[in-house]
Amino acid sequence: MSQGKVIIVTGGTGLVGKAIETIVTEENRKGETWIFLSSKDGDLCDYKATENIFKKYKPTHVIHLAAMVGGLFHNLSHNLDFLRNNLRINNNVLQISFETGVKKVVSCLSTCIFPGKASYPLDETMLHNGSPHPSNFGYSYAKRLIDVANHAYNEQHGCMFTSVIPCNTFGPHDNFNLESSHVIPGLMRKLHDIIEKGDDKFCVWGSGTPIRQFIYSLDLAKLILWVLRNYEEIEPILLCVDDEAQVTIKQVAEALAKSFNFKGDIVFDTSKTDGQHKMTSNNAKLRSYLPDFQFTPFDVAIKETVEWFKANYKTARL
Repeated sequence: MSQGKVIIVTGGTGLVGKAIETIVTEENRKGETWIFLSSKDGDLCDYKATENIFKKYKPTHVIHLAAMVGGLFHNLSHNLDFLRNNLRINNNVLQISFETGVKKVVSCLSTCIFPGKASYPLDETMLHNGSPHPSNFGYSYAKRLIDVANHAYNEQHGCMFTSVIPCNTFGPHDNFNLESSHVIPGLMRKLHDIIEKGDDKFCVWGSGTPIRQFIYSLDLAKLILWVLRNYEEIEPILLCVDDEAQVTIKQVAEALAKSFNFKGDIVFDTSKTDGQHKMTSNNAKLRSYLPDFQFTPFDVAIKETVEWFKANYKTARL
């Protein structure tokens, strides 16, 4: 990237936005001005409000993270809301980016939007090969249409709009609410509360055998910055750890227990469903570009996240 870039990050106060802010603060690059937006800056569902944000900051580049998100049960009962609100947000950000001459937009998708009956490992070519899982079809179709729009804007107007597809992400500034959090922050919060109560049993739902890929938010931030500065394809790119870095849910629980110095028992409630046994994504495309990228070891990333959570418990999203 040349000098004089103004980059706005929508959803800039969430897990990934805060990670990007951490990395760019450490880099302290000259010629880049960063603006991390929150809902207080304006409602991205509203076209005029979004337009006013762009007029105010005059971005040359956009990292688009903002979305209506929620847990499984919220998705199940509000698929229409997830569809309509995310369509509005994405349409406003991309259309106003085009109208104001933004040079590049990097939007964030999710592996959860792949077909519900996909074969594994997932790769970038499989995104539209079937219907998404019925539990979150509203969110999924809205997110998939970002990829469709990226190609359409490029074909009709020559825009450099692209997208990234991260695997399960965790780290500082995550959502630790037990009702809506993902597996790692949910288990982290649960174990913290158990320790606070003085209990000696850490109950984990399921058998602990399912295998998952998790990416540390600070690693994801570095990769998104690489995409912003160096990746010149419209086609999306999966940002996920290598196959050998996959861990079981049991290993997650054990890593958390070690980081919290929990000496009690880890118990698995096999009356609860495990869900899909394995949901592997293929990072061959990423590795073709960055063969030497070093991911933070899982245990180290867990330890750093636990330390952040304990230090920021009073202000974390609980």
